[in-house]
Amino acid sequence: MKILVLGAGVVGTTTAYYLREAGHEVTVLDRQPGAGLETSFANAGQVSPGYSAPWAGPGVPLKAIKWMMMTHRPLVIRPLLEPFMWRWMALMLRNCTEAAYHVNKGRMVRLAEYSRDCLLALRVDTAIRYDDRQRGTLQLFRTQKQLDHVAEDTAVLDEGGVPYNVLDHAGCVAAEPALAHAKGTFLGGLQLPGDETGDAHQFTQRLAALAAEKGVVFQYGTEIERIDQAGGRATAVVAGGVTYPVDQLVVALGSYSRKLLGPLGIDIPVYPVKGYSITIPIESEAGAPVSTVMDETYKVAITRLGDRIRVGGTAELAGFSAVLSEPRRETLAYSVSNLFPEGGDVKKASFWTGLRPMTPDGTPIIGRTKIDNLWLNTGHGTLGWTMSCGSARVLADLISGKQPDIQFDDLAISRYAA
Repeated sequence: MKILVLGAGVVGTTTAYYLREAGHEVTVLDRQPGAGLETSFANAGQVSPGYSAPWAGPGVPLKAIKWMMMTHRPLVIRPLLEPFMWRWMALMLRNCTEAAYHVNKGRMVRLAEYSRDCLLALRVDTAIRYDDRQRGTLQLFRTQKQLDHVAEDTAVLDEGGVPYNVLDHAGCVAAEPALAHAKGTFLGGLQLPGDETGDAHQFTQRLAALAAEKGVVFQYGTEIERIDQAGGRATAVVAGGVTYPVDQLVVALGSYSRKLLGPLGIDIPVYPVKGYSITIPIESEAGAPVSTVMDETYKVAITRLGDRIRVGGTAELAGFSAVLSEPRRETLAYSVSNLFPEGGDVKKASFWTGLRPMTPDGTPIIGRTKIDNLWLNTGHGTLGWTMSCGSARVLADLISGKQPDIQFDDLAISRYAA
């Protein structure tokens, strides 16, 4: 079967790889000159099934007000005269209940755990390397109130069989020795030993090369213009002035998926949530993290990637703006300097921003649409890297007529029908 995949980020590239492994003829279109050059380029580097959770949850509306008042704020909202922005936020508020949080987190953990297993198998099969480490992650709590809420997350982890350790201050230092030099205080943490880290950009580029060796065709520098349909089926994609006929079509364009799908009458609730990162060269091995530390207060992830420290965070609702904001850089620099003051010089850091494709319930949209041969693999938010292999494998199985290894019906766009 001939399949066209739109998007060569980590989700689109993994989708192409697994479709080719299933025996299909696959072509990938992307406007960038190579794979993994947009949202996948400089993300936080976490492969964190245990940390998979929706942003919408009980108490979040009140927390959001507090976050926006902080000097180093994890949440920024820049109001726009854009109806979809407000509709998306309203949908997110509807998911801020205990019942919704439990359902959403459960399916996110299910997909993320499966994805981690798929990534492990892929690593064994291909020997692919991407500054990867299998050293777990540590969610660090600075306040007693944060510690008091640990049981809410561990209950869901227990249901999913996800291993974890609740640590005191000494336990955190034992897991991440460089925290002994931290300037800031912390009381304890939640360690997720099954989590991993790695450079999503390296992974995407190297997997794209492996996929190309197997016969996947990547058409880079190709601006996607529209999808043509007739008789309830997608018939072709027009991109770069060229018409590409399709048997089956996968849209994996992240935040840009919604705009392309709108003319087809498919309205997906995916909004671009802007994130930032800085990348710092390591100057002291003893002062750098060994894996990922999640600073819960500022919602900042600090990750070891080879000889670099990647620091990522902030949720900014500002449409499709790609402007770099200096206050956001200051927040990332503050968190890493406070916890790992000897790791590297933040003055030497590179600064980046990307648009995370976020759904209001946190779960990506994977599966068939009302157009018979048009499939979606988008809306992964901050967890595209974590969920990429599992999402791709589920979709490849569905397109191939196989039963996926995990429950999949609640991942499709149909869950928003009500």
